[in-house]
Amino acid sequence: MSEDKRFKVLFLCTGNSARSILAEYLMRKTDRRRFESFSAGSHPKGRVHPLALRLLKEVYKIDASDARSKSWDEYQDISFDFVVTVCDNARESCPYWPGQPIVAHWGVPDPADFEGPEAEQYALFKDAGRVLARRIELFCNLPLEKLDRLKIEALTREIGQSAPVEA
Repeated sequence: MSEDKRFKVLFLCTGNSARSILAEYLMRKTDRRRFESFSAGSHPKGRVHPLALRLLKEVYKIDASDARSKSWDEYQDISFDFVVTVCDNARESCPYWPGQPIVAHWGVPDPADFEGPEAEQYALFKDAGRVLARRIELFCNLPLEKLDRLKIEALTREIGQSAPVEA
Protein backbone atom coordinates (compact mmCIF):
# COMPACT_ATOMS: atom_id res chain seq x y z
CA MET A 1 0.00 0.00 0.00
CA SER A 2 1.45 3.33 -1.06
CA GLU A 3 1.71 6.20 1.40
CA ASP A 4 1.59 8.80 -1.41
CA LYS A 5 -2.11 8.46 -2.16
CA ARG A 6 -5.40 8.46 -0.35
CA PHE A 7 -6.97 5.05 0.04
CA LYS A 8 -10.33 4.69 -1.68
CA VAL A 9 -12.98 3.03 0.53
CA LEU A 10 -16.44 2.00 -0.69
CA PHE A 11 -19.17 1.21 1.85
CA LEU A 12 -21.98 -0.96 0.51
CA CYS A 13 -25.45 -1.87 1.68
CA THR A 14 -28.67 -2.71 -0.08
CA GLY A 15 -30.57 0.60 -0.11
CA ASN A 16 -27.73 3.12 0.36
CA SER A 17 -30.04 5.22 2.49
CA ALA A 18 -28.75 4.75 6.04
CA ARG A 19 -25.79 2.60 7.14
CA SER A 20 -23.51 3.02 4.14
CA ILE A 21 -24.27 6.75 4.02
CA LEU A 22 -23.39 7.02 7.73
CA ALA A 23 -20.13 5.15 7.14
CA GLU A 24 -19.19 7.28 4.12
CA TYR A 25 -19.61 10.55 5.99
CA LEU A 26 -18.13 9.31 9.28
CA MET A 27 -15.03 8.20 7.36
CA ARG A 28 -14.79 11.62 5.70
CA LYS A 29 -14.89 13.31 9.09
CA THR A 30 -12.49 10.88 10.76
CA ASP A 31 -9.62 11.01 8.25
CA ARG A 32 -10.05 12.68 4.88
CA ARG A 33 -6.29 13.14 4.62
CA ARG A 34 -5.64 9.40 4.20
CA PHE A 35 -9.01 8.16 2.92
CA GLU A 36 -11.48 8.98 0.20
CA SER A 37 -14.86 7.44 1.05
CA PHE A 38 -17.85 6.51 -1.06
CA SER A 39 -21.09 4.60 -0.55
CA ALA A 40 -23.52 2.76 -2.77
CA GLY A 41 -26.24 0.13 -2.75
CA SER A 42 -27.20 -2.95 -4.69
CA HIS A 43 -30.81 -1.68 -4.87
CA PRO A 44 -30.63 2.01 -3.92
CA LYS A 45 -33.78 3.50 -2.45
CA GLY A 46 -33.22 6.75 -4.29
CA ARG A 47 -33.25 8.88 -1.15
CA VAL A 48 -31.20 9.19 2.00
CA HIS A 49 -33.15 8.41 5.16
CA PRO A 50 -33.91 11.70 6.98
CA LEU A 51 -32.86 10.23 10.34
CA ALA A 52 -29.42 9.41 8.92
CA LEU A 53 -29.01 13.04 7.91
CA ARG A 54 -30.31 14.21 11.28
CA LEU A 55 -27.91 11.94 13.16
CA LEU A 56 -24.92 13.10 11.14
CA LYS A 57 -25.85 16.73 11.76
CA GLU A 58 -26.89 16.59 15.43
CA VAL A 59 -24.51 14.03 16.87
CA TYR A 60 -21.46 14.16 14.59
CA LYS A 61 -21.72 17.79 13.39
CA ILE A 62 -21.49 16.67 9.76
CA ASP A 63 -23.30 18.45 6.96
CA ALA A 64 -24.40 15.63 4.65
CA SER A 65 -26.89 17.68 2.68
CA ASP A 66 -25.12 16.58 -0.51
CA ALA A 67 -25.62 12.87 0.29
CA ARG A 68 -27.54 10.84 -2.24
CA SER A 69 -28.60 7.23 -2.59
CA LYS A 70 -26.76 5.66 -5.52
CA SER A 71 -26.17 2.33 -7.22
CA TRP A 72 -22.88 0.51 -7.02
CA ASP A 73 -22.99 0.48 -10.83
CA GLU A 74 -21.78 4.10 -10.66
CA TYR A 75 -18.47 2.87 -9.34
CA GLN A 76 -17.87 -0.20 -11.48
CA ASP A 77 -14.83 1.36 -13.19
CA ILE A 78 -13.14 2.70 -10.07
CA SER A 79 -10.35 0.75 -8.41
CA PHE A 80 -11.01 0.78 -4.68
CA ASP A 81 -8.47 -0.18 -2.05
CA PHE A 82 -11.22 -1.34 0.34
CA VAL A 83 -14.82 -2.46 -0.13
CA VAL A 84 -16.74 -2.79 3.13
CA THR A 85 -20.24 -4.26 3.25
CA VAL A 86 -22.37 -3.08 6.16
CA CYS A 87 -25.37 -5.34 5.58
CA ASP A 88 -25.71 -9.05 5.00
CA ASN A 89 -27.62 -8.67 1.71
CA ALA A 90 -24.86 -6.58 0.14
CA ARG A 91 -22.31 -9.06 1.44
CA GLU A 92 -24.08 -11.93 -0.30
CA SER A 93 -24.50 -10.12 -3.62
CA CYS A 94 -21.27 -8.10 -3.67
CA PRO A 95 -19.97 -7.96 -7.24
CA TYR A 96 -16.40 -8.35 -8.43
CA TRP A 97 -14.43 -5.12 -8.04
CA PRO A 98 -11.49 -4.28 -10.31
CA GLY A 99 -8.06 -3.86 -8.78
CA GLN A 100 -8.48 -6.58 -6.14
CA PRO A 101 -9.60 -4.42 -3.21
CA ILE A 102 -9.56 -5.76 0.32
CA VAL A 103 -13.14 -6.81 1.03
CA ALA A 104 -14.52 -6.88 4.58
CA HIS A 105 -17.91 -7.22 6.22
CA TRP A 106 -18.92 -4.90 9.07
CA GLY A 107 -22.57 -5.89 9.44
CA VAL A 108 -24.86 -3.52 11.33
CA PRO A 109 -28.64 -3.94 11.83
CA ASP A 110 -30.62 -1.60 9.58
CA PRO A 111 -32.30 1.11 11.66
CA ALA A 112 -34.38 2.08 8.61
CA ASP A 113 -36.22 -1.26 8.85
CA PHE A 114 -37.72 -0.38 12.23
CA GLU A 115 -41.43 0.39 12.22
CA GLY A 116 -42.54 2.26 15.28
CA PRO A 117 -42.16 5.58 17.07
CA GLU A 118 -39.60 7.93 15.53
CA ALA A 119 -37.82 8.38 18.87
CA GLU A 120 -37.17 4.63 19.06
CA GLN A 121 -36.02 4.52 15.45
CA TYR A 122 -33.68 7.46 16.03
CA ALA A 123 -32.17 5.57 18.98
CA LEU A 124 -31.45 2.69 16.59
CA PHE A 125 -29.80 5.13 14.17
CA LYS A 126 -27.65 6.37 17.07
CA ASP A 127 -26.64 2.77 17.84
CA ALA A 128 -25.72 2.11 14.21
CA GLY A 129 -23.78 5.37 14.03
CA ARG A 130 -21.91 4.59 17.24
CA VAL A 131 -20.88 1.14 16.01
CA LEU A 132 -19.80 2.42 12.60
CA ALA A 133 -17.94 5.38 14.10
CA ARG A 134 -16.01 3.02 16.40
CA ARG A 135 -15.14 0.64 13.57
CA ILE A 136 -14.03 3.50 11.35
CA GLU A 137 -11.93 4.92 14.16
CA LEU A 138 -10.22 1.55 14.61
CA PHE A 139 -9.69 1.24 10.86
CA CYS A 140 -8.28 4.76 10.49
CA ASN A 141 -5.80 4.07 13.27
CA LEU A 142 -4.30 1.07 11.50
CA PRO A 143 -0.74 1.80 10.33
CA LEU A 144 -1.62 0.75 6.78
CA GLU A 145 1.60 2.11 5.29
CA LYS A 146 3.63 -0.21 7.54
CA LEU A 147 1.67 -3.44 7.07
CA ASP A 148 1.61 -5.99 4.29
CA ARG A 149 -1.60 -6.71 2.40
CA LEU A 150 -2.42 -9.96 4.24
CA LYS A 151 -2.14 -8.29 7.64
CA ILE A 152 -4.24 -5.31 6.50
CA GLU A 153 -6.88 -7.68 5.16
CA ALA A 154 -6.99 -9.68 8.39
CA LEU A 155 -7.18 -6.57 10.60
CA THR A 156 -9.84 -4.91 8.42
CA ARG A 157 -12.03 -8.01 8.56
CA GLU A 158 -11.41 -8.39 12.29
CA ILE A 159 -12.81 -4.92 12.95
CA GLY A 160 -16.22 -6.11 11.74
CA GLN A 161 -16.10 -9.05 14.14
CA SER A 162 -14.65 -7.41 17.23
CA ALA A 163 -16.41 -4.06 17.54
CA PRO A 164 -19.71 -4.62 19.36
CA VAL A 165 -22.96 -4.36 17.44
CA GLU A 166 -25.30 -4.34 20.44
CA ALA A 167 -25.92 -1.19 22.45
